[in-house]
Amino acid sequence: MQLNRIDMNLLVYLDVLLRERSVTRAADQLGISQPAMSNGLRRLRVLFDDPLLIRTSEGMTPTERARQLEPTLRTVLQDIERAVQPRSDFDAAASGRVFRIMVSDYAESTLIPPLLRRLREIAPSVILDLMTPSDVSFFDVEQGKVDLVINRFNSIPQSFHQTTVWKDDFCCMVSRDNPILDNFSLKNYLEAQHVWVSKTGFGVSVGVDPGDVQRLGWVDEVLRQLGKKRRITVFTRHYQAAMLLSEQNDLVLTVPSRAALLQAENPRLVVKAPPFEIPPIQLKLVWSPLLHHDPAHRWMRRLINEVAEEVIAPEF
Repeated sequence: MQLNRIDMNLLVYLDVLLRERSVTRAADQLGISQPAMSNGLRRLRVLFDDPLLIRTSEGMTPTERARQLEPTLRTVLQDIERAVQPRSDFDAAASGRVFRIMVSDYAESTLIPPLLRRLREIAPSVILDLMTPSDVSFFDVEQGKVDLVINRFNSIPQSFHQTTVWKDDFCCMVSRDNPILDNFSLKNYLEAQHVWVSKTGFGVSVGVDPGDVQRLGWVDEVLRQLGKKRRITVFTRHYQAAMLLSEQNDLVLTVPSRAALLQAENPRLVVKAPPFEIPPIQLKLVWSPLLHHDPAHRWMRRLINEVAEEVIAPEF
């Protein structure tokens, strides 16, 4: 097969078809008619002498040949896009670009406010569209429909780019009237009632099983390794709400230290070091390889990392 006989648009069609697994959605993505996309798929089948996508009960399913082609095809198209992309710098001060960022409540509370303040100074027309983990899937990120993800992860797809925004230690927040302050020991910590707060990863949550310790997160996993278990009374996904709940004089909240800064001036709360050692968490910045070389995207990633360095972890 001679390269000059190949319509390069067909390779773009195939890439989008393998992403969307739907002729209709692929046509919408490329801004062409459905008959034009169907014709493109017919030509692709002739070109590769393979059905490529077969209709099954689960929709359009790629053949083995298509699955083998997919990573190579994506790499080739990315290289071509990078080669022809203008190298002009991103003019942040004049840009009105919308950056769609999936961000956990923890990161939204601690990192986004100083980021927004910086944006108002240097790029006042840039818009942030902040999304929750329940709004986004790994597939959305892979396609570049979401610019960035800022969250904590147990695992992410190997194709994604990532960097560590910061590491954060843990602290405890309790009411100034909580009797536990007289002796903040591990024994009393375990006997107390606790507020649990977290939301990591992607997808819609269906609730928490208090008995499933391994899914409760860092704090409870450490306690499990110690052969201990705390009594969780309230489960929430919002850090500000959790800190307000900890004002009640019989509840203990254990959170990353930068989150505690949000209520550092609250006279009703006392911040204490945990009565056991908890390894620090890592807040990650994650993005699709499709956006890795985009000048605006590179600018935003650098800005986020610069702002993150200024959010100093407190020492309690």
